[in-house]
Amino acid sequence: MSTADLLLHPVRLRIVQVFLGDRELTTGQLRDELPEVPTASLYRHVATLVEGEVLQVVTERKVRGTFERTYRLNAVNARVSGEEAATMNAESHRRAFMTFVAALLGDYDRYLARAEVDLARDRVGYQQLALNLTDAEFDELAAEVGEVIRRRLALPSAPDRTRRLWSTVVMPAG
Repeated sequence: MSTADLLLHPVRLRIVQVFLGDRELTTGQLRDELPEVPTASLYRHVATLVEGEVLQVVTERKVRGTFERTYRLNAVNARVSGEEAATMNAESHRRAFMTFVAALLGDYDRYLARAEVDLARDRVGYQQLALNLTDAEFDELAAEVGEVIRRRLALPSAPDRTRRLWSTVVMPAG
């Protein structure tokens, strides 16, 4: 199975998103974070991601006669490479983008379903801007933003930190 086929399934994409931020989780903890996914389906998709080397087992311990595994995202394999993207046709890219957007909508719906929603307090926002940039100016902007994000990616989880999803889409406007 190609990396794109592996990652661009709605449930598997959600599983990968839960692991973002260098998290290590058991399937029980993952089930707590994805309660709407049937348990059998969750286990099947985790196994598929392990087989595809997107998730890796970091620890294993015996619990009541069975083994409980703790998983971590293998970030190298958790993305569609530029080479693989270059081989995808327009319909494959359309399906991949729809999967991405559907996951984004699902995340937003889950946020809005909370008992208390306050976009300002939670620093929730979305916007679209049009920038007039040469390719060199765009590359410089992308490098600067990438550096700012990389520094924050290194911050560990802590009680005073909120886990946030940062999603971007960049495309020509016309």
